[in-house]
Amino acid sequence: MDEPTSGLDARAAAIVMRAVKNVADTGRTVVCTIHQPSIDIFEAFDELMLMRRGGELIYDGPVGHHSCEVIQYFQAIHGIPRIKDNYNPSTWMLEVTSTSMEAQVGADFVQMYRASSMCKDKDMLVKHLSVPVPGTSDLHFATKFPQKFREQFKACLWKQYLSYWRSPSYNLGRNDQRGLFTILGCMYGITLFTGTNICQAVMPFVSIERSVVYRERFAGMYSPWAYSFARVAMEIPYVLVQVVMFMLIAYPMIGYAWTAAKFFWFMYTMSCTLLYFVYLGMMIVSLTPNIQLAFILTSVCHGLQNLISGFLVPAPQIPRWWIWLYYVSPMSWSLNIFFTTQFGDYNDRMIVVFGETKSVATFVKDYYGFQRDLLPLAAVVLAAFPIVFAVLFSYNISKLNFQRR
Repeated sequence: MDEPTSGLDARAAAIVMRAVKNVADTGRTVVCTIHQPSIDIFEAFDELMLMRRGGELIYDGPVGHHSCEVIQYFQAIHGIPRIKDNYNPSTWMLEVTSTSMEAQVGADFVQMYRASSMCKDKDMLVKHLSVPVPGTSDLHFATKFPQKFREQFKACLWKQYLSYWRSPSYNLGRNDQRGLFTILGCMYGITLFTGTNICQAVMPFVSIERSVVYRERFAGMYSPWAYSFARVAMEIPYVLVQVVMFMLIAYPMIGYAWTAAKFFWFMYTMSCTLLYFVYLGMMIVSLTPNIQLAFILTSVCHGLQNLISGFLVPAPQIPRWWIWLYYVSPMSWSLNIFFTTQFGDYNDRMIVVFGETKSVATFVKDYYGFQRDLLPLAAVVLAAFPIVFAVLFSYNISKLNFQRR
């Protein structure tokens, strides 16, 4: 037993140790580690095994009546002070066997114990008990476990059932703080990873096509603006198809609300998000002379958007001199619409977050700084980002020429 009296008062500790003593009196061997025992509890033990730091034995023998055996053993060492009257033997024993006392008396308690008759008697006892009685065999069980697998499974299943039933904070927490953060994290992951993937997918395609555009433009086959607008327009139906296919799979799996308004807002936000990521990749390619540099600039843009989008570092926690990056980040507006349209109207649904009980809508507003009353503005700004990136892509294609002859 590992410190059965820890955290108990004197009366409770005495009751526990009395029960342990009753078990030992039936012939069973009880091994206990005791922290700061009282005199009565210490003297209730028959044997004492005392180890210093490192697990080395310095005493292994009987306690004796009124701890006489322990006291006589240590007082026989030259330089060890005698125990005071009515002093706790366990406290005195720890004091006289400390490292400082060992250095003071110039003795090695470990070596002294190993050279003592007590240690030799213990070694002889171990050797004697290790020899089996003639006519007996080693204890052997036919199976490794006492019960069949089915009985083990039933017992473990019942144990887990009771454990889960008695842990409402774990089970109900799935629908509270952890559940909410899981869904919000899904929104964040959808925005970041799908956008990053589609952005990087379009960049090599545009880079290869650009060299062909240079030759055809110099040949006077078409205006660079005509090519740019056609390139931009062709992305729209393909992005919309991807959004529809993605939503049919992800929307019900994540557990979003099945209402027409929330479904529309999710589709609108997802469409604008993928479009501005696609056009961002196209714009960066049009700004750079090669695809390697374009990927480097894209990584920087994605890293900044990731940090300043308002999820990893919520808007109220962003320093004031960096807050302008939050407002120019397209991801912050996407997350604003995602969060507020799905949870911004949950004023009657209460959850416990960070030890406080508040509505879901209040938590989204207070913690992340996303406000539902800014939804019209966020929708306009979100639609403006793909337009701005598309126009910049068209302008760069018409004005910049990285071809070298």
